[in-house]
Amino acid sequence: MPKDFYKLVISIGFCLFVGFAGSLTTTPSIETWYATLQKPFFNPPNWIFGPVWTLLYILMGIAAFLVWRKGTKNKIVKLAFKLFLLQLTLNFLWSLIFFGFHLPRAAFGEIMLLCIAIFLTIKVFSRISKYSGWLMIPYLLWVSFATILNLAIVILN
Repeated sequence: MPKDFYKLVISIGFCLFVGFAGSLTTTPSIETWYATLQKPFFNPPNWIFGPVWTLLYILMGIAAFLVWRKGTKNKIVKLAFKLFLLQLTLNFLWSLIFFGFHLPRAAFGEIMLLCIAIFLTIKVFSRISKYSGWLMIPYLLWVSFATILNLAIVILN
C-alpha cells in the first residue's frame, strides 16, 4: 500500500476516534438530561446528529491528510496541525461540557472559541491546500449552527 493511503486512514481514523470519544459523554445524556431541556423550533431531530458528525469527521480527516501530504517539516504545516489539534480538542471538550457536565452556558463560551479555532484552521489549511480549506467549511457551518442552537438552549432554559 502507498504511504499516502496510510496517512489518509490515520487522518480519518483519528478524527472519527475524537468523535467517538465525544459521543461517550453525549449519548448517555440524550434520552435523559437533554430530553428535559426546552429547545428551539429549529432543533434538528436527534437521529440527524450521528450521520452529520460522521460525515464532518471524515471531511476533516481528508482535509488533514491533504495538509499532511505536504510534509511535516514545513513551518506552516506545523502551525496548521497545531490549530487542527486545538480545534479537535475544543470539539471534544464541548461535548464534555454540554452533555457530560450539563453546563450549556459554559459550553456556549467554549463553542465560540471552537468557531474561532475552526476559522483559523481553515485559513491556514487554505494556504497549504485550497481543497483542505474547502473541506473544513461544512464543519464551520455546522458548528456555527450548533452555536446558535446552544445559545437558544441557554436562553430557553
